Formats: sequence, C-alpha cells, structure tokens
Amino acid sequence: PMEAEAEARLLLQEAQESIEAARSYRRELEQRLRGLQQAREQIRESATLTRDVLEQHFNDLKGTLKKLLDERLMSLLQEVDAIEQESIKPLDECQKLIEHGVSTADDLLRDGESAVHGDVRQQNEKLCSFTKKALHIQLDSLPEVPSLVDVPCLSAQLDDCLLTILKNQIFSHGTVASRPPVQLEEFVEKPGGILVRWCKVDDDFIPQDYRLQYRKSTTSHFEDVYVGSETEFIVLHIDPNVDYQFRVCARGDGRQEWSPWSVPQFGRTTLVPHEWTTGLEGYSLSSRRNIALRNDSQSCGVLYSKAPTYFCGQTLTFRQVPSGQLIETVGQPDRRDSLGVCVEQQNGYDSLQRDKAVCISTNGAVFVNGKEMTNQLPAVTSGSTVTFDMEVVQLGPSSNEGGNFKLRVTISSNNREVVFDWVLDQCCGSLYFGCSFSYPGWKVLVF
Repeated sequence: PMEAEAEARLLLQEAQESIEAARSYRRELEQRLRGLQQAREQIRESATLTRDVLEQHFNDLKGTLKKLLDERLMSLLQEVDAIEQESIKPLDECQKLIEHGVSTADDLLRDGESAVHGDVRQQNEKLCSFTKKALHIQLDSLPEVPSLVDVPCLSAQLDDCLLTILKNQIFSHGTVASRPPVQLEEFVEKPGGILVRWCKVDDDFIPQDYRLQYRKSTTSHFEDVYVGSETEFIVLHIDPNVDYQFRVCARGDGRQEWSPWSVPQFGRTTLVPHEWTTGLEGYSLSSRRNIALRNDSQSCGVLYSKAPTYFCGQTLTFRQVPSGQLIETVGQPDRRDSLGVCVEQQNGYDSLQRDKAVCISTNGAVFVNGKEMTNQLPAVTSGSTVTFDMEVVQLGPSSNEGGNFKLRVTISSNNREVVFDWVLDQCCGSLYFGCSFSYPGWKVLVF
C-alpha cells in the first residue's frame, strides 16, 4: 500500500507538472499568436500608409506637372501673339499708305475726267490745275510690299524626345522598400534620460547621417532630437515612468533625401533625473536644476546633489549644454576645485577632497578619501568631459584594509581613465554627487 501511494503521488506530481508545462506552452503559443497578429497589423498598416503616401505624391506630381505644362503653353502662346503683332504692324501701316494712295488716285481721276469733259471756257484752267496736282502727287512713287519669303511664317518646334525622357524618369521614380535600412536597437535608462542606440540592417546601404525623432505620446507630433553620424544619443529631459516613442532614419552617402523611418518603438526610464540642491549662494541653477553655474558671489563651498540619486552600475556624466562644450570656465582654476561623488553631504568643506568622497580636481589630480593618487588625468578645461562608473566588488566582513564595502571606481576624462578600489566602512546603496569651484564662470550639467 505504501508503494502504491508513493507511486500515486509521483504520478500526480508528474501529471501536475505536465499540466503546468501545457499551460506554459499554451501561454507561449498565445504570446506568439499575439506577435503574429502584431506583425500582420504592422504589414497592413505600413502598406496602407505607403499606398496613401504614393497616391498623394503622384497626385501632387500630376498637379504640379499640369501647372508647369499650362504655364509653358501660356508662355509660348504669348510669344506667338507678340511675334504676330510685331509682324502685322508694318503691314498694317503699309496697307494704310496704299489705301490713302488709292483714295488720292480716285480723287485725281475724278478731277482729270472733270477737266477733260468740262466746259470749254474753263477747260484750259482746269487742265492746268489738274496737271499741277498730278505732278505734286508723284504718280511714279509706289510703296514697297514685302514678298512672302520676307515676312514671318510662324511654326512650333516640339521635340518628342521630352516624352521619352519623362517616361524614363517617371518609370524609375520612387521605390518601395520592404524594411528600413536602419532600426532601433537598444534603450538604456539614464537618470532623467534615455540612451538610444540604433544600427544599420541593410548591408548595401552606406549611411552618411542619422536622424532621431521622439514624441511623448502617440497624439503628439514627432520632433527631431538628433541629426549626425553617431549611432547612439542620450535624450535628456525625459520624465520618469512615462512612455516615449522613438524612430530613426538615415541619409545615404551623397544623397539629399532621407530613408524610410524605422519601426517606432517605445522607451522609458524609471530613474529620476539628477538635480543640484537649491539655496547655495555661490551657484545659480537652471530651471530643471541639472545645470549649475558658479556665479560671482564671494560665498564658497561644495554644491551637492538634491538627493543620493547615483547608483552603482550607472554612469555619472558632467557636461555643459547646449553650446557643445562639456565643462566651460572663464576663471582661473584652483587646486581645491573638484567634481565627484560622496557618501553623504558634509557642510563646512570648501572641496570634495575629503573623507568618504572620490573626486577629480580641475588640474587632473584624483583624490580618494582626501588623499591624492599617483595616477593623474588630463586637466579639466573648456571642452572636457568627466564620467564616473562604479561597481561593487566586495560586500562582507571586514578586510585587511579595514573596510567591509569596496567599490571599483573608473573616472574618465578626455579619453583617458583611471581605475581604483574605494574602500568604505559602510554599505552604500546610493551616493551623492557634488562640485566645488572657487572662481566664477564654471558651468556644469549633470546626468
């Protein structure tokens, strides 16, 4: 009986596992059906949109061509009218002269007949007057009438090769692509931003520039956020936990027109944006509180982040926007100037070069817990960029170095980096960031 009961339990367990496997299999199949349905909808929607674009484009072309042909016809007709009027005008003048001569000749004939057949007593006087009048008119002077070969004979020269050229151009105009040459590849969450990456999927396509667009909701319009040759871009000013839709296209080498858009995809970030804390007299902040400007106030001290929003595994970047320069200074650097991260806010210091902090000074020196390292980075000047990357490498009992929490820190500046271990005596899930500058003019954006 015990063996039978055990066998029954085993069979029951196997049956339950088979049922669960069948359910999982069904869920997977249903998910694939939904994927097929989405693919079918994408094909149909893109085909409908492509038809609409083609019809609209060719309707516009037909309207434009008709307008151009009408304008050309009107120009040629006006040219015919001008030539006709210019050519007829001297003929009309000649006709008036001949008609006037005919009228004069008629009058002269009547006077001559009257003189010949008139009263004998007055005949000599009339004949004398008629003869003088005839001599005055100059009956041997006739106006010249041009021959037909000397007057314009209008015609139209129409080259039939235009139709051949148009036919060849029209038949080669436009293409239909089954897929865009570039597609979105990856979305990486950033504090208050999204790193968007894309890639080329058409081996025959040689890109010159890329164009990235995004919109906050499907009801709004796409807007350009990046145009350039890079294949990734960090889109800032992103509200956390909100879906944004992205699309990308490319422009081929030596061409002016853009390729079709990639398949739009949604991206979001759950990370709140980095913000500088408000209220420190020596610094002025932007409206989003992510840009700090060292003003000309005599007050000095360390400007910290509003909250410990930097987590291990992220990249913390300092730079300046929108001028393109990353960190900009108009004043003299000071050995106490620094950018870095720390475990906690500690007021009363004029620099991050202290305990429980790692930082880089503007002369490139790296400080760990207030001690300067032998390794040094390039000086931080106008146009520099500084990034901090950290990962946990030890978490447990105290080590020989006296700490029980170790972070591997990578600081990069001007394409050079330094890597070291930062030993702390407490576990830190998140860190503050900060900066300190002694002279006005330093302007730093953090993300």
